[in-house]
Amino acid sequence: MATTFRGIVPPVCTPLRDNFGVDVRSLCRTVDFLLDAGVHGLFVLGSTSEVAYLPDRHRALVMETVVDHVAGRVPVLVGCIDTTTLRVAEHIDMAGQAGADAVVVTAPFYARTHPGEIELHYRMLRDRTELPIVAYDIPTAVHSKLDSDLVLRLAEDGVLAGIKDSSGADASFRALVLGKRDRGLRDFAVLTGSELLVDTMLALGADGAVPGLANVDPVGFVAIHRFMSDGDSAAARSEQERLLRLFSIIDIGAPDRMGRGSAALGAFKSAMKLRGVIDNAVTAPPQVPLDDEEVKQIEAILAETGLLP
Repeated sequence: MATTFRGIVPPVCTPLRDNFGVDVRSLCRTVDFLLDAGVHGLFVLGSTSEVAYLPDRHRALVMETVVDHVAGRVPVLVGCIDTTTLRVAEHIDMAGQAGADAVVVTAPFYARTHPGEIELHYRMLRDRTELPIVAYDIPTAVHSKLDSDLVLRLAEDGVLAGIKDSSGADASFRALVLGKRDRGLRDFAVLTGSELLVDTMLALGADGAVPGLANVDPVGFVAIHRFMSDGDSAAARSEQERLLRLFSIIDIGAPDRMGRGSAALGAFKSAMKLRGVIDNAVTAPPQVPLDDEEVKQIEAILAETGLLP
């Protein structure tokens, strides 16, 4: 069997209104924008979706809206991200009721976590649901790194269907790809969370990518995947380098008044608004919005990289 989850799977931004409610019309427009570009799946309620900032009623509305709007055209992966196993289990129940195709789960966090507890976490959740579970390795957010041997063992035991690796640890990622091949885990999806090394990771054997920048330019990332599938690494490299220039929008937010997350998510949403995808660039509090001058700088970069006239 081929890997179920592969290709370009954008982590979908959550458009918000001025009152911080979910902008459902803009969310549906975002989904259409991504599907029209030829993406292979959608990941909602991840970091780029601002999942940690959203109350449960917002989470439920986002997953239900996207699943209904996609209507089976591509797989929808739903982030079930919370501090402990029982809390994650409740999110998984909601995702199942909404019709998700898979759930994405980090290691436990807030409390200090031992590798044995991380393993128990995933095994208990596997017993709780029939939905495929994709592990989410994001140590900057949960403060622990998923061990490659543990991930591969859980894959062999049927606990995990894949992993989204946002660790930035290239050697660890390569070990996962090699371990997948050596253990014959053909159905285990190894996905990179990188925006900047998609061509490289696909060349190493990644099954796909989950790049936040795809909210701004999904066509570019789909093109990289197509070029690599066709063996045209030079074309893939050229497109990746253009996207590297586009990714500089996340560096525009002034570091003396906002954190890295505010700068990145504010840039993505501002670019999406400039492209006519969403109506509002509001981010959930306490993130700090970009100012007018910063948005003008983003507009200039969009023009330089061919996304605006």
